[in-house]
Amino acid sequence: MFCDDMWQRTAELMKAIHDHPFNVALGDGTLEPERFAFYIVQDGRYLEAFSKTLATASARAGDPAEAAFYAQSAHTALAAERLLHAGYVADLGADAEGVATSPTCLAYASFLQATALTAPYPVIAAAVLPCFWIYQDVGTALLGRAGDLDGHPYGKWISTYSDPGFAASVEQAKAVADRLAAAAGPDTRAAMERAYCRAAAYEWMFWDSAWRRETWPTERWLAP
Repeated sequence: MFCDDMWQRTAELMKAIHDHPFNVALGDGTLEPERFAFYIVQDGRYLEAFSKTLATASARAGDPAEAAFYAQSAHTALAAERLLHAGYVADLGADAEGVATSPTCLAYASFLQATALTAPYPVIAAAVLPCFWIYQDVGTALLGRAGDLDGHPYGKWISTYSDPGFAASVEQAKAVADRLAAAAGPDTRAAMERAYCRAAAYEWMFWDSAWRRETWPTERWLAP
């Protein structure tokens, strides 16, 4: 199965994601508010591109159930999850307007949108899968580590991505990818694998960029 193969292929990357200091500190509640504020601003911008990619997947889907799933997921990315982000931005007093979109955020968003516009539907399904699956895996692991989320500064984030309803949507996204991979020819299957691995790599890079509060190294040479 495609998903089993991809999970095994990215096992070391997944360990690196779980062991990243951003996620370790996120789980135990010691993550500095400045780092989380940077992350939440970037993630809000990423979700706009992710939602557009899901909407394109819905339009490209030949199966009505899959089209409905991606359409609903696009709505959720913009509505429910962005509501969570807006709450944190307000609580942290983050100046979203004063934070530039990071190189990694722009790269990941651009990768997804380019895939949505130029790749076959099965490749789009593979490209969006890591954002579903890896977040659910990380959220569930952090809940297991944190236990009681009462008073946890990032409890709302952890509960969102460890929620059984979100886990159900992950299973749907996995089932779509498995079905499409099973019917795909060798070239399309290989393209799906590349898209999945690239998106999974961007997931690690996204958390790492938030930990570093990544800036543009060329900014000092550009006039305001």
